[in-house]
Amino acid sequence: MDGEEIEVRDENNLTSCNISAASRRPCEKSSYFGLLRLVDRFKFRASRAYHGAVTVASSSFLFLVVATCAYMFFLPGFHRPTEIETRSLQLPRSNGVTGSCNLFLGKWVRDQAYPLYNASSCPFAERGFDCLGNGRRDGAYAGFRWKPRDCDIPRFDAGTMLGYLRGKRVVFVGDSLSRTQWESFVCMLMIGVKDVGTVREVRGNKITKKIRFLGISFSSYDLRIDFYRSVFLVRSGPITRRAPKRVKWTLRLDQMDDISKEWVDSDVLVFNTGHWWNPNKLFEMGCYFQVGKLLKLGMPITSALEMALRTWASWVDTHIDRNRTTVFIRTFESSHWRSGHGQTSCKVTRNPLSKIEGKGRSFISDATLRVVKNMTAPVIPLHVTEMGAYRSDAHVGQWGDDPTVPDCSHWCLPGVPDVWNEILFSLLPRNRNA
Repeated sequence: MDGEEIEVRDENNLTSCNISAASRRPCEKSSYFGLLRLVDRFKFRASRAYHGAVTVASSSFLFLVVATCAYMFFLPGFHRPTEIETRSLQLPRSNGVTGSCNLFLGKWVRDQAYPLYNASSCPFAERGFDCLGNGRRDGAYAGFRWKPRDCDIPRFDAGTMLGYLRGKRVVFVGDSLSRTQWESFVCMLMIGVKDVGTVREVRGNKITKKIRFLGISFSSYDLRIDFYRSVFLVRSGPITRRAPKRVKWTLRLDQMDDISKEWVDSDVLVFNTGHWWNPNKLFEMGCYFQVGKLLKLGMPITSALEMALRTWASWVDTHIDRNRTTVFIRTFESSHWRSGHGQTSCKVTRNPLSKIEGKGRSFISDATLRVVKNMTAPVIPLHVTEMGAYRSDAHVGQWGDDPTVPDCSHWCLPGVPDVWNEILFSLLPRNRNA
């Protein structure tokens, strides 16, 4: 493209990213390593110039100062608490008592009323998420409900929910975790349907991860529950003429996904993004960031994510009818992969964890909450990161489509996504108390 500007790696640019074939370093850590390289150069030159113990001590002190600053401000794993996490997520009590209740702080308790449905009997539950149907013998993981500290989530009633949603359109947008929540939502509603033949996929498609759009029609209720696969929410595009060979495709951080126009006509709109914002799904697949005509080869993932979320926020603020549509965005869903000896493994536990050891925080969730706080439209964050961090027992594990490929990211159905939907239902306008 004529006149296009391309950002290239510069040895002296501390925000650049080493993206050579021999060394693919995650972009979000490049600033840190760049600072260390700069300090090493400074120490070498200083020692040659002065050859004194005082200089060596001074340069060592400078090294410690800069390294500490780099750790605090550039490593993606370090995030200072945001105001919205401690104050703005206070939600109305679901039991009608005057006051507020944070629905996302609490504990998992056993309840004989769970699970809410049988995935094997739900025609819209993907086989890969039906852990009991795929041979898992310990079904205790499906017998938990979420208990907030200061209130209770209303018991799910399929008939009441179907009545409220009559004549409406619910749209889920995001990655495969969004599709899991969508499947859970549909299966929960199916409990209240007398004639299952009145419920169908609008195009006759089989429920699968390979299709970008899936829609379920509840004809007796004039109700649509749709899912759109948009893992980044923003637009992906082909490479430009002057792009380096390592670039196979780009994410246009300043443009929404080209199917976003199909989400506008909705009464409930539920977003998520997160699991694809990592080096394995981006740089190692040849995907880099683009803003306007600038190819941002050195942009850290943390910065790109926040820019994409601001693009999403602007789109919601300007395109969504806030008098009609209730908008939610779900934060990052905790995974439980284990790293050790150079390998990553997945081990599903028999019971929920008693301690979450830092898994209750995520830079993706923090960025999501910061962006939502500054929006004009009243978007409701479903801050599920901490509650999911306890549930190492509820992942698909070896009971998915392929038992040789364990999965500690996705959740079994029924399971954790059902609780997300119970909370979502409790926060719909007719169920919120002033």
